[in-house]
Amino acid sequence: MSAFPRTIFHVDMDAFFVSVEELFDSSLKGKAVVVGGQRGERGVVAAASYEARKFGVHSAMPLRTAEKLCPHAIFVNGHRERYIEYSQAVHRILTSFSPAVEMASIDEAYIDMTGTERLHGPPLRAADALHGRIKSETKLNCSIGIGGSRLMAKISSAKAKPHGLLWAIAGHEKTFLAPLDVRDIPGVGKVTEKNLQNFGIRYIGDFSRYDEAFLEEHFGKWGLALAGKSRGEDAGGWFDSEVGADSEPKSISHEHTYNQDTADVAKIEATLMRLSEMVGRRLREADLSARTIQLKLRYKDFTTITRAQTLPAATQLDTEIFEQIRRLFHKNWRKFSEVRLLGVQAAAFDEDNAQADLLDQGRRQRWRNAMLAVDRMRDKFGESSVSLAAGIKGGFRERTHENPVELRSTFGDKDKK
Repeated sequence: MSAFPRTIFHVDMDAFFVSVEELFDSSLKGKAVVVGGQRGERGVVAAASYEARKFGVHSAMPLRTAEKLCPHAIFVNGHRERYIEYSQAVHRILTSFSPAVEMASIDEAYIDMTGTERLHGPPLRAADALHGRIKSETKLNCSIGIGGSRLMAKISSAKAKPHGLLWAIAGHEKTFLAPLDVRDIPGVGKVTEKNLQNFGIRYIGDFSRYDEAFLEEHFGKWGLALAGKSRGEDAGGWFDSEVGADSEPKSISHEHTYNQDTADVAKIEATLMRLSEMVGRRLREADLSARTIQLKLRYKDFTTITRAQTLPAATQLDTEIFEQIRRLFHKNWRKFSEVRLLGVQAAAFDEDNAQADLLDQGRRQRWRNAMLAVDRMRDKFGESSVSLAAGIKGGFRERTHENPVELRSTFGDKDKK
């Protein structure tokens, strides 16, 4: 156990996607900007400038809702390759301050700075130096939260936005947290907030009125975790491992929402092939094979079904994923019913698929080599540069989001969920 007090930084890039776009188009500065697609399209907002947020626009909001709230906003498709490049640059700076870095997403990271005072000085000085380095080397702003736990660091960075530093000093966590809204706890959404309010818990300090037995009775294990979080502890969910420790993904998935609902079988199959390619690539990048393939199917009326199939042998091959997902689709689709959304998910991972390879080692290895060559071409020329024949007509722009296909290869460790 370290003799030094635990010191965690949470670095969160300010409006990252928008800020990167501004570096390439200065006319966007100071404007209401929405990244993620064009006005009128289906899909969701990947990021919004602070000017757009004043009108209620936020990430994960439907693009059409964003347009209604902020009709004068500039809508940008986004450039994933730029975000990867700048995220890599930020990551290099972070690792120069501490080897224990965990990229929580493409634009935020935890850094364990415990025991680094001789190198970088006390926490606030080190954070200021890191803040300055990121700005000078990338021209991007960030906010940094400092705490004795990941939870405290993350909450602090949120309160420091934009472009600020905030240190929640160890030993004063309960005092710091008490006046904050329960929604400031990561993982507490609208449903949990409403349930907590039914018991008079509106602020984090209100948890102190209830013992853990009561919270567990009414909220289960999440209630116990909330009790710990109200004291500033890394209790449950997202914070169960040390900063920088490998964390295996539990599933890998991709979805596509059509701009216009369709019952065109050829178009649907082409989309499923493209989604299978995207999932297969992420499996290969993570050195994983999946034994379970799942279809997500949403109709025009928003009725949604999921159906899964367990394979006799784990796979990471696009063609094998597509074969299973196509079968699931035709088995479960209401013929001639228009489809709004399709999704492909891979789960039940197996890192060692030697037994499956023995079944038809030569054929499967040739396919794997071919897919790896395709991956390299996509790395060089872009995601849409190469597609299997069945997926050509299903070409669509991959939505800009926090965990792109390249995230694992960018930072040299497993995908983080």
